Amino acid sequence: MSSTLDKLTSAVTMGATGGHRKKIVVVGLGMVGISFIEKLLKLDAREREYDIVVIGEEPHLAYNRVGLTSFFDHRKVENLYLNPLEWYEGILDGALSYFLNNRVTAIHADRKVVSCADGQEVSYDILVLATGSDAVLPRHTPGHDAKGVFVYRTIDDLEQLIAFSAHQKGTVGAVVGGGLLGLEAAKAMMDLECFDKVSVIERNRWVLSRQLDGDAGGMVVDQVRSLGVEVLLSKRVGKIDVGEDGGVKGVYFEDGDYMPCSTICFAIGVRPRDQLARQAGIKCADRGGGIIVDDSLRTSVSDIYAIGECASWQAQTFGLIAPGVEMADVLAFNVTQAKHHAPRLYKRPDLSTKLKLLGVEVASFGDFFADRDGPKYLPARAKRGADEKPTTVKTLTNGLPPAPVKALTYKDPFQNVYKKYIFTMDGKYLLGGMMIGDTKDYVKLVPLVKNQKELDVPPSELILGAKKEGADEGDDLEDDTQICSCHNVTKGDVVNVTKDGTCKSIGDVKTCTKAGTGCGGCMPLVTSIFNKTMKSMGNEVKNNLCPHFVYDRADLYNIVMVKKLKTLPDVMREAGTDPESVGCEACKPAIASIFASLWNKHVMDKPHHGLQDTNDRFLANIQRNGTFSVIPRVSGGEITPEKLIAMGKVAKQYNLYTKITGGQRIDMFGAKKNDLLDIWKTLVDAGMESGHAYAKSLRTVKSCVGTTWCRYGIGDSVGMAVRLEERYKSIRGPHKIKGGVSGCVRECAEAQNKDFGLIATEKGFNIFVGGNGGAKPRHSELLAKDVAPTEIVPILDRYLMFYIRTADKLQRTARWLEALPGGIKYLREVVLEDKLGINASLEAQMQELVDSYFDEWAEAINNPQIAAQFKQFANTDEVLDTTEMETDREQLRPAMWPAESAKEDFKGLKDRWTSTTWQPVLEASYFEGADKAPNGISANIKRGDTQLAVWRVRGKYFCHQQMCPHKRTFVLSDGLIGEPDKSSCDKYGGAAPANPWVSCPYHKRNFDLGSGDCKNDDELSIATFETEERSDGLVYVKLPPVEELDAELGTSKWKVKKGEAGPPVYAELDKKLNFVGHRAKKPGVKPHAELPIRKPVQLIPAGTNPGGCGGGAGLDW
Repeated sequence: MSSTLDKLTSAVTMGATGGHRKKIVVVGLGMVGISFIEKLLKLDAREREYDIVVIGEEPHLAYNRVGLTSFFDHRKVENLYLNPLEWYEGILDGALSYFLNNRVTAIHADRKVVSCADGQEVSYDILVLATGSDAVLPRHTPGHDAKGVFVYRTIDDLEQLIAFSAHQKGTVGAVVGGGLLGLEAAKAMMDLECFDKVSVIERNRWVLSRQLDGDAGGMVVDQVRSLGVEVLLSKRVGKIDVGEDGGVKGVYFEDGDYMPCSTICFAIGVRPRDQLARQAGIKCADRGGGIIVDDSLRTSVSDIYAIGECASWQAQTFGLIAPGVEMADVLAFNVTQAKHHAPRLYKRPDLSTKLKLLGVEVASFGDFFADRDGPKYLPARAKRGADEKPTTVKTLTNGLPPAPVKALTYKDPFQNVYKKYIFTMDGKYLLGGMMIGDTKDYVKLVPLVKNQKELDVPPSELILGAKKEGADEGDDLEDDTQICSCHNVTKGDVVNVTKDGTCKSIGDVKTCTKAGTGCGGCMPLVTSIFNKTMKSMGNEVKNNLCPHFVYDRADLYNIVMVKKLKTLPDVMREAGTDPESVGCEACKPAIASIFASLWNKHVMDKPHHGLQDTNDRFLANIQRNGTFSVIPRVSGGEITPEKLIAMGKVAKQYNLYTKITGGQRIDMFGAKKNDLLDIWKTLVDAGMESGHAYAKSLRTVKSCVGTTWCRYGIGDSVGMAVRLEERYKSIRGPHKIKGGVSGCVRECAEAQNKDFGLIATEKGFNIFVGGNGGAKPRHSELLAKDVAPTEIVPILDRYLMFYIRTADKLQRTARWLEALPGGIKYLREVVLEDKLGINASLEAQMQELVDSYFDEWAEAINNPQIAAQFKQFANTDEVLDTTEMETDREQLRPAMWPAESAKEDFKGLKDRWTSTTWQPVLEASYFEGADKAPNGISANIKRGDTQLAVWRVRGKYFCHQQMCPHKRTFVLSDGLIGEPDKSSCDKYGGAAPANPWVSCPYHKRNFDLGSGDCKNDDELSIATFETEERSDGLVYVKLPPVEELDAELGTSKWKVKKGEAGPPVYAELDKKLNFVGHRAKKPGVKPHAELPIRKPVQLIPAGTNPGGCGGGAGLDW
């Protein structure tokens, strides 16, 4: 949104009751600010008393600070946004105006106006300060302003740290502060993989000293150290050693020790941002800072409130998100509801935290230091006798009495589990506690503390008691139990929006309640509560393939197998909800996969071609510009020079972008559809075959060299990998399958993150299964140990076939194994012990598939009917490029997609053409057999510079633009046809819509073939044209003049062009790095000459480092 604010200073709007709407100005667009806005919008939706103006100092929309560390993985700010841009822009009627990258510089309470850095002024009726806090930088420490010193607070902080660290290879990175933020920062610096070592410097005797006691903190220290992070305890930074270039060289500690480092990140706390309030004369706390507020969050100035980390309530500020969200709740309620209801007061906040830091589960809740500092609060019944103070004489004689509490502690050093729960003296009330390693009971214990509920079980049962059935699924939680602490969402909130029909999916629940949009740790519990609520309403959480079937993939697989069904009409007749249906984009690929897993016929044969999704359709992965990738099989990563030369010749002849894949083979990008046959003929003639990179089938079996060459190898990993890849190549399943074989425990082939992996042992191979990388990585699990090489194949045959039979659609083995009742133990019983008595059947079925192997590309080259499919246009041999190309690192790649879709009113063109005439476009014989084909038959035709898709489906012709407006890709004639199931009839007055839809192969935007409407994106549409077959044997389309058609839909107009996406992705980084491509030796560099030392080594003065080097007592010079 524009940063011009003056239009808001005088705007007068009307509320629902006819009066002027009041203006609430929120200063700060952080997590608490946006929480207040969301709640206010929701509570004010009916009466519309307020318009909200929010002014954010950062250039970003509100983002998730709790999840900052994930930024190092994806480097996309948008992934952290709490609400997408569309949410802000979708709030109508002036209810919300937002302004970014602008700072409020002054508050004029007498005029009820705030001034901004750009000189504008904004008036307010109510002002809410949500300015948050700043990371503390110890300005008293010499060198604090050196190059290489950072804090860890904002996106800008992280981007600066990332950019700087990229130049610090081989150095040490230091984090000062071992609290929550410090350990997060340490993980971030480790994830950068720029430093040889990351050190955490903590002034106390253990980390997390504000949440944990010495025993628990010590256990965390041990675990953090085991991950490779150095932890220095009882260390205080005295000064930072700064080099002549102004950069960090190291740190001197107060005890005289020295540590070299290049980068320092301070994470020693936060300081409330109260400068704006202080300048305006608003009372702020002298000690610790913060804007002083009362129980209603009011400041000392009328109509000005403060919430979040900038607010000081009862002389306390809170650096956690949960207390701030609670403040936002209270204020939003009072502003909108106090006239109808008693106002809420802000009460003692819950400072409980549950996090995963450096892989260690940590939680603290309630009054977790009550045994050390004495209880801050006691239940009324427990106070009796506890308030009796000892006499002065007794205190002088015996010292201070122990705290009136008892602690119950459990410590398991083998599993790294620590629990300490603190109770009242009689054991009837839980006051607080801490957990390490096992935190699953956290969500149950927090409400016991908050509600001061008397326990109905002995204290020991809270730690050692038997686990109730369904306990992890929320069954035993009360409705008022908080399940999402980031956004104060209760179990009842999730249950209620599910029961009243507001939310019908997990995505709806996240959008509606905000649960899971903070740290995300509550999502398993939220999902479980949602699923159980749906079931309790009789709305079974179904896993049906799509609305055309009442079966999941596994059930449908068995039906197809038992009844020997071979075509889509057969399946619809025997198992579909509508025997006459053509299905949809969801069920067709799943059915195609089942057919391939059972009968293994060529996927481009007419009965099957129309079922294939995107990549299988042309035996190649479709790329951004409509071209394809070519990946021959390289079994086990082993290849001859002759085959490498053949691939090089192909890549050079067709100007293909080449890259080595993670699966040890070569990927060639940019092949045009009409060149694929010639490319593959060259490769097949050179002895190569399809790598099935396009299919949900075996991709690769990665290997190290093993005993073939390696001096450490104890198993022939290459030989085994080649044999396994050759056996399982082309076999399709519910999802892609990857394997790996390592020749020893050094695991160079990364076999333990594959769908199946082998690691050589002295007695054979250990077999691991159910692992994968990808969006949700999973370490594989041990299926069998020390398996003889001759037994490997039967075990893998059974495992893979059992997976193919029972997995859900598009379910990797990792998710399948997680969902399998009994998990790895049950899988061992089935595969190794033949618990179900099906092993012989599994092996026989796999052998049938292996025996039916053929190379799909070799068959396609030699089959005229299939070969005819590899043309861009059905009515001409011409070729049109649909995306401009750019040179990047000496290779061509397509220009980047623009951020915005083509949102023109294409469907409205039919009413805007100046004239239309019937024009012949293609012979009707082209569509022979279309009425029996599972997807009809389509053609991409060229008319002038325009591309049109023509279809015949179920006896009807359709024509529309070839370009999908979502990403301006010219591919719609290759999409899958879908139509509603019979249950949709009720929505349309007893008759289902007459027109099917086409689903774009790229991102599944579904367009009505008649109207042109997009069924799942209201902003998009396509142009459609009347079409008919005539007695002269030709298909006619009613089209406007060619010039007019090209002006609206021409390829040259809509092709993706260079520069449309803005500056190159790495423009800023390249500028900083002076990056021009592959590095070469600098002029003047002499690799064999002695390297001059630019700055002599400085020795530490004698006596400053006792027992160490540099002139101390440790060495006798």
